[in-house]
Amino acid sequence: MKSSDRLLLENKAWAQEKLFIDKDFFRRMSKDQTPEFLWIGCSDSRVPANEITNTDPGEIFVQRNIANLVVNTDLNLLSVLQYAVEELKVKHIIVCGHYGCGGVKAAMTKKSFGMLNKWLHNIKDIYRIHKTELDGLSVFEERFDRLVELSIREQVFNLAKTYIVQNAWKHHQRPTLHGWVYDMKDGILNELCQMKHDDPVDEIFRYDF
Repeated sequence: MKSSDRLLLENKAWAQEKLFIDKDFFRRMSKDQTPEFLWIGCSDSRVPANEITNTDPGEIFVQRNIANLVVNTDLNLLSVLQYAVEELKVKHIIVCGHYGCGGVKAAMTKKSFGMLNKWLHNIKDIYRIHKTELDGLSVFEERFDRLVELSIREQVFNLAKTYIVQNAWKHHQRPTLHGWVYDMKDGILNELCQMKHDDPVDEIFRYDF
C-alpha cells in the first residue's frame, strides 16, 4: 500500500470515529468558523498545533512557515493575519517556535541553502542584534536554544509593528500577542513573552490613525 493511500484510509477511520463519538461533529464543522486563536508556527511536522494543545478542529486558525517567522514582506502571512484579526476577530495570536528548530540551526551556519538563504537572513539578523549575548554562551546547544527564544520574541515584536495589529489594538483592544516555545523532549509549551494593546511599541513603528 502506498503511503498516500494509507492517509486516505486513516482519514476514513478518523471520520467514522468522530461520528461515533458525536454524530453532529461534521455538521457543526461545516458552519462558519469562530476560532479564538491565530497560531503562527513552524512547518516542522513534529509540532502540530491542534495536537499539542489538545484542541479540536475549528478552535485554532493556523499559519505555518519555516522557523515561524513574521516577515513584513510575506503576503501569505499578512493575508492570514488580516483575515484572522479583521474577519475572524481572534482574541489571541500565538507565535510558537520550538527547540531544535532546523531553520534556526541552519541560520547559525555559513552554509548556503540557495533560495532559502533569503528567508534565513531574517534569523541571521536576530543573531547579529544579540551577538554579544549569544557569543558569550560557550556551549553550542545553549546558543541554539537561546536564539530560538530570541527569534520567537522578535516575531512577536514584528506582529506589534504591523498596521493590522495596531489598528485592532486601537479600536478593539485585541488581540493579545503571545510568544511560546515548545520542547519536543517533554512535549511542554512555555510562554516567553506577551504583548497587549496598552504595551508600548517603538515610536518609529507606530502608526497614526
